[in-house]
Amino acid sequence: MGTVKNRLAEERDQLGNQLPLRTPFVLVVDPSSICNLRCRFCPSGYDDLIKKTGRQQKVMDLELFQKFVEQLLEFPEDIKVLRLYKEGEPLVNPNFEEMVACAKRSKKIKRIDTTTNGLLFSKERNRRIIDAGIDQINISVNGVSSQQMKYYTNREVDFQAYTENIRDLYQHKGDCLIYIKAIQDNLTEEEQEKFFDIFGEISDRIFLERLAPAWPDFEADCIPDSFETGHYGQKIEPRTVCPYIFYTIVVNADGSVSSCVGDWKHEQVLGDIKKESLYSIWNTTMRDMWLHHLKGCKDDYSMCRRCKVITHGCLDNIDDVKDNILKILEQDYES
Repeated sequence: MGTVKNRLAEERDQLGNQLPLRTPFVLVVDPSSICNLRCRFCPSGYDDLIKKTGRQQKVMDLELFQKFVEQLLEFPEDIKVLRLYKEGEPLVNPNFEEMVACAKRSKKIKRIDTTTNGLLFSKERNRRIIDAGIDQINISVNGVSSQQMKYYTNREVDFQAYTENIRDLYQHKGDCLIYIKAIQDNLTEEEQEKFFDIFGEISDRIFLERLAPAWPDFEADCIPDSFETGHYGQKIEPRTVCPYIFYTIVVNADGSVSSCVGDWKHEQVLGDIKKESLYSIWNTTMRDMWLHHLKGCKDDYSMCRRCKVITHGCLDNIDDVKDNILKILEQDYES
């Protein structure tokens, strides 16, 4: 059976002691803002809601992705992780495999992963994805039967075919790590056991994550008003400075750059890689955002003011070293 631990369970260096960074540790790029499911607990599952935001529903052009990869050469260090997912289903993009291969060829990225619902796996596509060189695939399972998956995703799913395609992927995964997760809050204890029975033997790592308020201004009947633990089962702790923005930057499917993954409305856009380089955005508008957070002015950013990921989703806490980081940044500006 796969090891029972979350996808971020590796030993983590103290983030605060490494900041500020000249190169982000993690780049999040959205291959597709379009999803093939309509999940009850995700804003992308509500077409009318997305339409009101004015957010473009599209797949990222391969040419734009290639431009993104070329821009990485401006950063002084290699990128630790490229995460190919954000709002939609990555495999909706027909060029997903070529995006992985392109990123691998750059020699600028140490590790590439994605998160997928797994419905578009097939024997043929599984081979192409693995051959492209992806390092980790995280699979979000939304139930342990066809009926349960339809309830949570509002789509018909052949559960037996679904699990067989994941089994095939696992059997031909090569060096790729397969992580399978489900939402503990959506499963009874009996269903949780069934989840481990079905997927434990076809995963390297398996875990039951908790529901958490991942998106500001999004509410659904299946998401509770209060939470006992965070997304990974961690203790919920208050923070004044968001750690994510100091090591991660996000490129949407249309090339716009958001401050974080939580920007599902595209309301907190800091730039656009079609008009300026990612390196420039990291060192200007992103750095200005760091200063606001460090000076206790996080609420100057409306989305940050309303976000609960800072308390419910973060494993890092840099509040204790914020003055040291601020001092370094201010010295950089003076020089």
